[in-house]
Amino acid sequence: MIIKVCGMRDAENIREVEQLGAEISMVNPQWAIDWMGFIFWPGSKRYVSEHPVYLPQTTKKVGVFVDAAVDDITQKVQDYGLDIIQLHGHESPTFIRELATHFSPRPNSGGGKNGIFFIKAFNIATEEDFEATKPYEGLVDYFLFDAKAQLPGGNGQQFDWSVLADYAGETPFLLSGGIGPDNAGRVKTFHHPRCIGIDLNSCFEIAPALKDTNKLKEFLLGFEE
Repeated sequence: MIIKVCGMRDAENIREVEQLGAEISMVNPQWAIDWMGFIFWPGSKRYVSEHPVYLPQTTKKVGVFVDAAVDDITQKVQDYGLDIIQLHGHESPTFIRELATHFSPRPNSGGGKNGIFFIKAFNIATEEDFEATKPYEGLVDYFLFDAKAQLPGGNGQQFDWSVLADYAGETPFLLSGGIGPDNAGRVKTFHHPRCIGIDLNSCFEIAPALKDTNKLKEFLLGFEE
């Protein structure tokens, strides 16, 4: 199970969350913190406008983009050493194919077909919403299923996970949308053969882009109960 903590920005907080992940992994590696997300969309309260003085050393770095230009994405990958690109806008399959041509396999990177992993996010409310995923099958490494809301992510809004039973695609997905400290039990009881992780963000914050490590720890250790 991949645990992604998204919306990071503060250098000391990044270090604290990374250290928490190492601590949790000693208790149960299955619920360690595997990925950290950095949002490069100016419309977000968690927008990373300046390079933090510290970036995670042991956790994969995810860059979150919303309808960004290819040049902007490739520059951020280089500047931040990103391992994963998450596309959370209206990016077409044609756009992703073009973007992928700018990357090549890197030695020991563990990256996808192009040396970097790709995630395409979708807002889900009904079974019909899964139609939008079909053109991206075999094109990206993961999907991310989020709640439908005014902003593309970080809204703290949940959706009815039972609709995910209707997802019959082959691409593995991460579950997002308002997962909070009290949802450990709900996550534990959710099962889908293609679900490979969860995305944690606004419900674990003291302030935008500042995560409460105590809440994260309580949540992750809750899987041991």
